[in-house]
Amino acid sequence: MRILIIEDDAAIADAIGAALAHAGHAVDRLDNGRQADAALRDHPYDLVVLDLGLPDVDGVELLRRLRSRADAVPVLVATAREELEERVRTLDLGADDYLVKPFALREFEARARALLRRRTTQGVPELQLGRMRLDLPRRRAQVDDTALELTPREFGLLEALASRLDRVMSREQLIEALCSWDTTLTDNGLDIAVYRLRRKLDGSGVRIRTVRGLGYLLEAGDGAGG
Repeated sequence: MRILIIEDDAAIADAIGAALAHAGHAVDRLDNGRQADAALRDHPYDLVVLDLGLPDVDGVELLRRLRSRADAVPVLVATAREELEERVRTLDLGADDYLVKPFALREFEARARALLRRRTTQGVPELQLGRMRLDLPRRRAQVDDTALELTPREFGLLEALASRLDRVMSREQLIEALCSWDTTLTDNGLDIAVYRLRRKLDGSGVRIRTVRGLGYLLEAGDGAGG
């Protein structure tokens, strides 16, 4: 999943960014609202972590602009503003969750997982695809009782495809989902990741199908063994 952190406190951005990256997500970071507004217009995200006290455009205004464009990306507000009226106003404007600083990193991670789970699988923490079970919060996959040994990139690829089961994802969409601004993935790199993931899914009842000229889709069922 691709996540945007909008936070001008470098220490907080470093901590939550490292936690999200360690969980296998692609993470972009910005420290001002003006650049964040442009990024949200230009890139699709699976989660936005938003500070309200930004140095230029206030986070509440940024949220208002986001929702006025009918962008439904989940927004987790992380702010020092603890007043009840502020929490109510921000949630009414379309924030999905509200966390007051200082907060425990474990609680932040749990709230982020919940919003990502709601985004990708309508709140279902596990997906059963053929003989494969995909545990999204723990980022694990297994076939029957055997764990699949997947790299973070392979799991990210599988998660992206599984969240859009039986729907084609273009190469550009997959690269966008797997990479942050400071990482790159070439077309050849994507081909290698798909090839390696296909080999690991062999016999699982799940397969990655190439749709020529369009991209890839994930299929599950009796006819998707390899």
